Amino acid sequence: MKRLMIIDALNAYFRAYIVDPSLSLNGQPIGGYKGFIKILQKLCREMKPDEIVIAWDGAGGSQRRKLVNKNYKEGRKPIRLNREVHVLSEDEEMQNKVWQQSRLIEMLNHMPVIQLMNEGVEADDIISYVVQMPNYKGWQKVIISSDKDFYQLCDNETILYRPIQKTFLNKPRILEEFGIHPTNFALARAMAGDKSDNLEGVRGVGLATISKRFPFFSEEDTVTIDSLIEFCENDNTGLKVFSSVVDSREVIEENYKIMQLYAPSLSLNAKKRIKYSVDNFEPEFNKTEIIKRMANDGFGEWDTSSLFSTFKRISNKS
Repeated sequence: MKRLMIIDALNAYFRAYIVDPSLSLNGQPIGGYKGFIKILQKLCREMKPDEIVIAWDGAGGSQRRKLVNKNYKEGRKPIRLNREVHVLSEDEEMQNKVWQQSRLIEMLNHMPVIQLMNEGVEADDIISYVVQMPNYKGWQKVIISSDKDFYQLCDNETILYRPIQKTFLNKPRILEEFGIHPTNFALARAMAGDKSDNLEGVRGVGLATISKRFPFFSEEDTVTIDSLIEFCENDNTGLKVFSSVVDSREVIEENYKIMQLYAPSLSLNAKKRIKYSVDNFEPEFNKTEIIKRMANDGFGEWDTSSLFSTFKRISNKS
């Protein structure tokens, strides 16, 4: 079975930016830029992918989701370095963060990877579309992200690797841990809400409650909002959880529109662009340019042999 590795790029970039203390020769932070490449090297060594997709959030985030709920992702604090860096003001740090990301994207263009980004589209939707493309039917798809939204995409061919937690999640593991089938995970999360995205759920309802009180969420058959509400309305136990779900139908419906990835929130043109990029991908490995950029940007001494070995293998398969 061939293996496709799909990286939630901003998730990995911010992780590297926060924790990697690397500085360039002139003392500027390059941890997000260099750290991402180091993460990529480690993943290539461990996953041994046949193809690599790197999906970025487009400028402005998901406009479609913000139309559903204007408070979506509002109030998030800006990503800051978690260590003392006295050389940069807050404004300079923001400029440096953008510069690092731009340099990283340019660097990746010289590597045999598919980079995907669409304005007004989140990486989540791009990743969902890619794993469902007929191009990769019969492949093992490994999504690299700490985002719980990807639980819903796990199936017989798709698994999730959460690098911060160092855990692999597949369909059986999700069923065992949560008692909820991936097919129904988006609805479960719509009920529970997501504070990180500023989405309130049903008060007093979490994933554990859903697993206990709604055991049919563990089945492969898709639970609809209508069938969920009907089940709650026919309850005769008098438990508050069921009336709370009925009273919160609008919240659940709104959250589900935002959280579900089964039908990714992409325009027809966005889908065409992604399909074109995948169909016409020619893995080019410009080793000389990569080494030159690493030297110019102050990467210093670093053994890239395993990364370059993976790139050579992918390029030779074209």
